[in-house]
Amino acid sequence: MNKPFEPGVVNLRAVPRHVAIIMDGNGRWADQRGLPTPAGHRAGVEAVRSTLEACQQQGIEVLTLFAFSSENWGRPEGEVRALMALLCNYLRREVQKLNKDDIRLRFIGRRDRLSPRLQRLMERSEKATADNRGATLVLAVDYGGRWDLTHAMRRIASEVAAGKLQPDDIGEADVGGMLSLGDLPPPDLCIRTGGDKRISNFLLWQFAYAELYFSNLLWPDFDGHALADAIRDFRVRERRFGVRNVTGVLQQSMDKPRSL
Repeated sequence: MNKPFEPGVVNLRAVPRHVAIIMDGNGRWADQRGLPTPAGHRAGVEAVRSTLEACQQQGIEVLTLFAFSSENWGRPEGEVRALMALLCNYLRREVQKLNKDDIRLRFIGRRDRLSPRLQRLMERSEKATADNRGATLVLAVDYGGRWDLTHAMRRIASEVAAGKLQPDDIGEADVGGMLSLGDLPPPDLCIRTGGDKRISNFLLWQFAYAELYFSNLLWPDFDGHALADAIRDFRVRERRFGVRNVTGVLQQSMDKPRSL
């Protein structure tokens, strides 16, 4: 079981610790320019680079990107192949820079449906960056929030069957610790580009108290300036976490050391 992240009472940080992004709009970006869809995905990779750099500059500790959803397998076969090839190329080219920038790379999602070559690249990339502590980049590949919860329930059931956990003792921390991001701080801010206003089966449990920000920009047009706009919006929101009055509450989560 992952050791669950333990938040403070209320987090009043001006900058989110953890940002999660639903990167939408690559295909429409390409259509608007009369380009094939893969060209939009290639432009989207450049947006990943610039956004990651902007997160470093802002002091964001964790960036989670929805790279490929469980439902994306239903896209045209050629588009899926192009996406997987792009991911392979990204891993081959970027790991050295991630190490230079002290960024740890992690993946969440199913792996059994990915090609053996991609699985090997993912595993090598994680191992190569495992000791980095400056920040964490999480790529969600073949990921779905419902799958994540189902997988967690299966793991809990196995613990119960083995006598390691009693049903009456199961709490939220046990469930959260079994999820893909159980050892990281939950997302403070979810950004979705492309104009749609839904979370599309992404991090369903983890978004319980995340602030949602929807941008009309298509993902390839998203950059550091757009991220700064989202963070400015985040800063003026009062995050109560169900508490009626948070005035004077200590910012305990700010005082804790990083647990990346």
